[in-house]
Amino acid sequence: MLLRFGGTANFSCSLLLGNSKGSPVPSISSVPTLWADRDFVRFWVGQTASQLGAQASQVTLPLLAVTTLGAGAAQLGALRAVQQAPILLFSLLVGVLVDRWRARVVMVLADFGRALALASIPLAYLLDALGIPLLYVVSFVVGVFTVCFDVAYQATLPRLVARDQLTQGNSLLEGSRSAAQISGPALGGGLISLLSAPIAAAASTFFFVLSTVSILRIKRPDVVPDDAGGETGVLRQIRAGLRLVAGDSSLRAIAVASCIYQFSFAALMTVYLLFLTRSLELSGAELGLVLAALGPGLLAGSLLSTWLPGRFGYGRVVVWAAATAEGVLFFVPALHGSGLATVAALMVINFLFGLFSQSVDIATLAIRQAITPLSLQGRVAATMNFLGLGLMPLGSLLGGVFAAQVGVRPAFLIAALAMCLSPLSLQLSPLARLGKSLPAGTKV
Repeated sequence: MLLRFGGTANFSCSLLLGNSKGSPVPSISSVPTLWADRDFVRFWVGQTASQLGAQASQVTLPLLAVTTLGAGAAQLGALRAVQQAPILLFSLLVGVLVDRWRARVVMVLADFGRALALASIPLAYLLDALGIPLLYVVSFVVGVFTVCFDVAYQATLPRLVARDQLTQGNSLLEGSRSAAQISGPALGGGLISLLSAPIAAAASTFFFVLSTVSILRIKRPDVVPDDAGGETGVLRQIRAGLRLVAGDSSLRAIAVASCIYQFSFAALMTVYLLFLTRSLELSGAELGLVLAALGPGLLAGSLLSTWLPGRFGYGRVVVWAAATAEGVLFFVPALHGSGLATVAALMVINFLFGLFSQSVDIATLAIRQAITPLSLQGRVAATMNFLGLGLMPLGSLLGGVFAAQVGVRPAFLIAALAMCLSPLSLQLSPLARLGKSLPAGTKV
């Protein structure tokens, strides 16, 4: 599932927050490479290792439930729900936590917590205490710490690099996240085949420990920004994040576009899987090839995401890359049969969709981080995650209803048309007028 909008010297807070007079930052072409910044490289290694461990565990835990514990379809569905529930339950609260604490401390504790939770699986297996209820608990705990890590790493980047390096930093981080999304499930499946399922489920602890060690080696101080507006109390601080997203025209535009996209994309994916398996009757191998083509597209989008805004400007990239990504989807319902030409066409469509979607994701993430004050980075990231992901279950449900009522091909077209409202909303927003420099930070 592709989630859009989501993702050096010791720079002062005034530089990171932007000039109060709104002075433009240097163009992307003049930005020094982050590979020369050892602290960023340590951060990148930690984030990459953590994402790889998280993606592998998303596969090993359900496979453990099926192969070792004999879980049925209902139990497997419940396990998936338990893994995703923390996003809706804790995102806003975690945003407050990240803004109150040192974000890198939250990342380290999240990695350590996931490592301990997964390490309990082989121990319980040896003690003959491993069962579905325990797996629910472990999955939920891992999900909570994953929410903590994901919000914290998005809030860490603006504290670690200059504003004019945000696009480059997000490109590298999102590129590694995409690589983890490709290789993590394969790694998890491979571990299950090579090792016993309980040992394979705990293998992700290695990556979480590696992430912890790498992040702890960052030497630059992890300063907690002063709280914006002097808000006290958890609920008031949550409202501060919601108020900033609702009150800033650019952040509001990103939130609206994200909600439209996530809702419509969830509906489209439900219909898309039905289309591939029932309308086109693709085999398992063909289905795997088609879906796998998304991964290289994501990587290509990550590589291009630094160059595109410098060449065309952020406004054009955000609007036209999103429109192109949605536009290629309209070729899907025109395909028939399961021949080589159909599979090749679907792979090209998925590749292009991944490429342009990733470009939008990284550009909007850099814009969001540039606009948001350091003291609200965690809460704004959590608010965006909460709003976008909160609508996905309803979108998935409606996608299935439309497919049953009007047919798979018409339902796919309806979902694709709905997705086009996302770039349309961006075109009508201030984001469309952005040039080659990131916008100045918002005053609070």
